[in-house]
Amino acid sequence: MPPPSAAPDLLFYDGHCALCHGAVKFVVKRDRPAFFHFAPLQGVTFQSRVPPEKRAGLPDSVVVVTPDGALLVRSDAFLHIFRKLGGGWRFLAGLLGAVPRPVRDAVYTLIARVRYRVFGTRDELCPIVPPDLRARFEP
Repeated sequence: MPPPSAAPDLLFYDGHCALCHGAVKFVVKRDRPAFFHFAPLQGVTFQSRVPPEKRAGLPDSVVVVTPDGALLVRSDAFLHIFRKLGGGWRFLAGLLGAVPRPVRDAVYTLIARVRYRVFGTRDELCPIVPPDLRARFEP
């Protein structure tokens, strides 16, 4: 776990998207220090933590809010996640970070556009959060 004084990053995800659900499971499995807490974009935590003027225009897939209030979206959000996961993921973030942001974001946007058709929706799944992880999930 991170030191008690260290606030976690908040990873907001599309609560209806099976790909986003899979991304959350991916991060949870690799985030041993618990750098991240999770909440759906459709939930009250997102509404209360991100002001309406900042919510406008955000993608509806993954958004990260850091403890210092930075709002990371699209490929920048995933590069941040990979860096925090460390190890080979930090190396991958370094490689992907060398790709210009417009190119990274274009790929991200393409995947986001087809994610429901290709991966389905979470409504088709039955996610169960184990008791030891429940404190990391917010409404």
